Amino acid sequence: MTKGITFAELEPLFQKRENYALIKKAYLYAAEKHKGMKRLTGDDFITHPLEVCKILLDLNVDDTTLVAAILHEVINNADVTVEELNEEFGSEVAKIVESISKINKLELPDQNESSAYYLRKILIGLIEDVRVLYIKLADRLHNMRTNWAISTEKQKEKAEETMDVLVPIAHRLGINSIKSELENLSLYYLKPNVYNDILEKLNDSITDLNGYLLDMKQALIEILTEAGIKFQIKGRVKSVYSIYNKLNNGKRWDQIYDILALRIFVEKESECYTVIGLIHSHFRPMPKRFKDYIANPKENMYQSLHTTVFGVDGQIFEVQIRTYEMDEIAEKGLASHWSYKEKGAKKVQSIMEQKLELFRNVIEAGENQEDLDFEDAVKSEIFSDSIYVYTPNGDVMELPKGSTPIDFAYRIHSKIGDTTVGALVNEQIVPLATELHNDDIITIKTNPNATPNKDWLNFAKTNQAKKKIKAYFSKKDRDEYIVKGKDILEKELRKRKLSFNTLFNNEAIKKITTDLKLEDLDEIYLSIGSLRYTAAYIISLITEEKHAVDDVLLERKPKVAKVNYQSDVLVDGAENILVNMAKCCMPVKGDAIVGYITKGQGITIHKANCPNIMTKDERTINVTWNENSSNNYYTNIYVTVNENKNLLAEIITEIGKKDATVRSCNTIEKDGRVVYEINLQVKNTNILTTVMNTLEVMPNVINVAKNL
Repeated sequence: MTKGITFAELEPLFQKRENYALIKKAYLYAAEKHKGMKRLTGDDFITHPLEVCKILLDLNVDDTTLVAAILHEVINNADVTVEELNEEFGSEVAKIVESISKINKLELPDQNESSAYYLRKILIGLIEDVRVLYIKLADRLHNMRTNWAISTEKQKEKAEETMDVLVPIAHRLGINSIKSELENLSLYYLKPNVYNDILEKLNDSITDLNGYLLDMKQALIEILTEAGIKFQIKGRVKSVYSIYNKLNNGKRWDQIYDILALRIFVEKESECYTVIGLIHSHFRPMPKRFKDYIANPKENMYQSLHTTVFGVDGQIFEVQIRTYEMDEIAEKGLASHWSYKEKGAKKVQSIMEQKLELFRNVIEAGENQEDLDFEDAVKSEIFSDSIYVYTPNGDVMELPKGSTPIDFAYRIHSKIGDTTVGALVNEQIVPLATELHNDDIITIKTNPNATPNKDWLNFAKTNQAKKKIKAYFSKKDRDEYIVKGKDILEKELRKRKLSFNTLFNNEAIKKITTDLKLEDLDEIYLSIGSLRYTAAYIISLITEEKHAVDDVLLERKPKVAKVNYQSDVLVDGAENILVNMAKCCMPVKGDAIVGYITKGQGITIHKANCPNIMTKDERTINVTWNENSSNNYYTNIYVTVNENKNLLAEIITEIGKKDATVRSCNTIEKDGRVVYEINLQVKNTNILTTVMNTLEVMPNVINVAKNL
C-alpha cells in the first residue's frame, strides 16, 4: 500500500492562490463525494485528484484549472450532476469537469494507427476548453505512475494508448516535463526487457558517469564565473526512453553522444551566445552537432542552443544553453504562460495565444464541417509540423507547414485577408499560392477596395482562412440574392400596376414574415432571389388574388408524369416545390416515404409509417425518391452495449469503414445499460443496413436499432 498525498501537504501552495477559498471548497466537496472510495493502490480515492493538482501546480496553471482538477472525477465516480457543479462552482468549472468526464470514458479499441487517430480526434472534438487537455495529461501521468496496480494486459493497453494518443498532444502543447515522463513510463510497461537492459547499462557505469558530470560541471562553473556571467547549471544522464529512441533509429550505444548532458540557464538571450562561445573556446566541439533552436524554434516553440563537445577526460557531453524563460516554456509549455503578462514577453505571449486559438479554431470548425474535412483539419493543424514566420515588425506567427501568404494574412486579421492584393516574402514579390517556410518575413499588400478570390480556396492551408473566405462569399451571394429578389418583386408589381409602398406596409410585411417564418423584408427579397418563392406567390399572400401553393396541391388533379429534377424527391402534380426532410423520422433514400403539405413551407418528407402523419391523410401527397440524386441523409441509430465496456471509439472506427459519417454521439443510460445515440450521414438504406449489421456482430454490442 502506498501513501497518497494529502490536502495539508499542498495547502501552503494553494494559499498563495487568489481563489484559495474556492479551491478549499472544491477539496472538501470532492472529499465528501469520494468518501470511503479506494484506488487499486490502496490509497483513498481523493489522493488521485490531489496528485493531479500537484502536477498541475508545477505547470503554473490558473485557479479554475486547479478547481476543476480536484473535481474531475466526481461525475464519473460519485454520481454528481453537471447542474449541481454549475450551481456550486460556476459554469466554467462545470464545463471543464463535464468534458473530462466524457473523454475519460474513451478507450483505445485496438493498437493501430487508425484507432489512435480516431481517439485523438474524438478527444479534441469533445473539449470546449484547452485546459481540459492539461488536466487529462496530468490525470494520465499519475495513473501511469501507479500503473503497477492493474493487470499486465491493462498496463500495456494504457501504455500503448498513452504513446499513441496523449504523448503527441503533450508534445504539441510543448509540455516536455509530462511528455518525457509519460514516454519513460510507457516504455517500461510496453518493453520491460528493453527498458531494464538500457537501465542496467546505465547503472553499471552510473558512478563513473556522475563523476564525469561533476568534473565537467565544475570546469564550466569556473569558466562562466571568470567571465562575470550570472547562471545556473544542471547535469543529468539521458533518459532511458531517449536512449531507446536513438537505438531504435539505428544508432549503436557508442554512437549516442549525449548520454551525459548539462544545461546552463542565463538571464538574457544574448548571454546564450556568449556562453556557447566560451564553451567552444575551451572544449573542442563535435562537428555538425551545433543546433540553434533560439533563432529557429522547434514546432512546439522550444528554444535553446545545443552543442556537443569533447569535455574533461575526453568524455563527450551535450550542453544546452537557454534563458530561464525558455526553460519554463520548454518544460511546462502553454500552461506556464496561461496568463503571462510580463513586459518584454510579447513575442512569447503572442505564440501562446496563437496556439490556444489554433485548438479553438479547429474544434469550432468541426461542428459544421463534413467529417473528412474535420479529419483533415485536425491532421493538418493540430498534429502536423508547424512553421514560424515573421511580420515586418519582427512578431512571430505560427502556421501549419504548407501555409501560404493568404493563411498568414487571415491569421493577422480577417480584414487584412479579405483585402489582400499581393505579398512579399523576404522582400521578394511572390504569388499568393507560394508555400511559406521557417524564418520567412512576410509583408501583405492590401487595397481597401479589394475582395477575396474564390481561387484562394484551392491553396489556403488553414481552416481559419478557408472559413473566412467561404463566409465572405456566402454573405456576398446572400446580398446578391436580396438585390435580385427586390428587382424581381418590383418588376412584378409594375407589371400589375401596383404600388410597393401601398401594398407592402408594415402590417403586410408582418403577415408574410409570420406565414413564411422569415425574419424581415430582406429575407422576403432573399426568398424570391434564391427562387424559394415566386414574386407572384408573395404578392398573393397580401392580395389573396391567388391560391397559395399548398392549396393548389390539395386541389391537385390526377397524377401527371414525373419530371426528373435535381431535387432529392419527386412530387406528383407539381414542379420545383420546396422539399424538406422531416426531423421526427429522418427518412433515408430507400425508405418508403410520403409527402406532407405544410403551410408556406412546401413539402415535408416523412417515412410512410411515421406516427406524426398517420392521421393527416387530407394533407398528404405521393412522392418518390429521385434515382439520379446522390445526396447524403441524416438519421439516428441506437447502439446498446455492455455497461462496463467503452466501445465508442471502436464503433466510430467501424462506421467510418462503411462509407458513413458520424456527425454526433450522445451517451444514454437506459434500463441499467449504456446506449449510444449516434447521428449518421448516409447515402441510402443499403449503407445504413450494412452499418447496423456490422455493429450488431461486434463483441459486447447487445443491440442496434433505429429507435430507442
